[in-house]
Amino acid sequence: MNRSTRARTLTGTALALATAMALTACGGNDDASSDAEPKKQTKSSEAAAVKNPVVASYDGGLYVLDGETLKLAKTIELPGFNRVNPAGDEDHVVISTDTGFRVFDAARQEFTDAEFEGAKPGHVVRHGGKTVLFTDGTGEVNVFDPADLAGGKQPKTRTYTSAEPHHGVAIELADGELVTTLGTEEKRTGALVLDKDDKEIARAENCPGVHGEAAAKGEVVGLGCEDGVLLYKDGKFTKVDAPDDYARTGNQAGSDVSPILLGDYKTDPEAELERPTRISLIDTRTAKMKLVDLGTSYSFRSLARGPHGEALVLGTNGVLHVIDPETGKVERKIDAVGDWTEPLDWQQPRPTLFVRDHTAYVSDPGKRQLHSFDLDSGEKVTSVTLPKGTNELSGTVAGH
Repeated sequence: MNRSTRARTLTGTALALATAMALTACGGNDDASSDAEPKKQTKSSEAAAVKNPVVASYDGGLYVLDGETLKLAKTIELPGFNRVNPAGDEDHVVISTDTGFRVFDAARQEFTDAEFEGAKPGHVVRHGGKTVLFTDGTGEVNVFDPADLAGGKQPKTRTYTSAEPHHGVAIELADGELVTTLGTEEKRTGALVLDKDDKEIARAENCPGVHGEAAAKGEVVGLGCEDGVLLYKDGKFTKVDAPDDYARTGNQAGSDVSPILLGDYKTDPEAELERPTRISLIDTRTAKMKLVDLGTSYSFRSLARGPHGEALVLGTNGVLHVIDPETGKVERKIDAVGDWTEPLDWQQPRPTLFVRDHTAYVSDPGKRQLHSFDLDSGEKVTSVTLPKGTNELSGTVAGH
């Protein structure tokens, strides 16, 4: 990924699970096809509900699969570069399209009437029973309760508009505080906090290149910087300094059962695409960062958390690393896919990790395959070969 792309992209993917905070996928659909109008899907009462659906994007549409058997339930045509994120309930996912965020009922394989229009739909964050959308092209933040998606209607929302549009992210805490990034299209500097009445109560502008978020145990929020991580804890911001002068931790994954955040770690500001082998573990209790060298690189779609707070990283050696976040020790290596290389273009497919409860889903786009693994045993559960290789990978995730 080149530096110009870095300013509005890289994520993290990550990913999400019932007991852990996801790394939301990074948006910035400014490179997506602008002449392709998303196709409205008509509702069908004939479609049988899919159990724990998994949704994968491909060039030209979406695949909806049964989460247990990986049986392909339906193919949805949808032109353009589309991104997939959990909506926060058992039925829906949020699709980032050329025109904005659209809500898709994955269980019933149909789009609903819920939509948030706006240029460059970006991060989707779930936390504390709320889902937060950040539209980069407008700077608009929309917060809603995913339970309100039932019936296919537009949910009631809390809306905040940033001072200037930028590639940002926001998260709402249990007490109604909204943590949201500061920046412009050219420069991102930090974050501010609004109380439940939208009054500013805290601000920090010492987080250059702020990107991505994750929440740890106790609702400690981490925001990635180009020189460490910015924490919001107990009403105050604290900076975790990285050991290198330039150290970008732009993608993170958190767990509400662990006080330690998992992050990537890049140290070359001039790289067209840096392929790091080290990950960062940020202890929110001590505001300290530990680095772990995995001996293999990974991508922004490689980070997730397990049901017990395990740190999970899918390496380019095809191995899913299960890491104890307290010690940094790799406790288990699961052979998931073959060796792969991260493409220069961030929108191009690469093996991707999505975690839900005790199951890890790993895509292998080169072989058009998707696999599921039991995280407790490390055993493969099942696999499927699809008509086309997939790109984004996500699914429904209830609660949290």
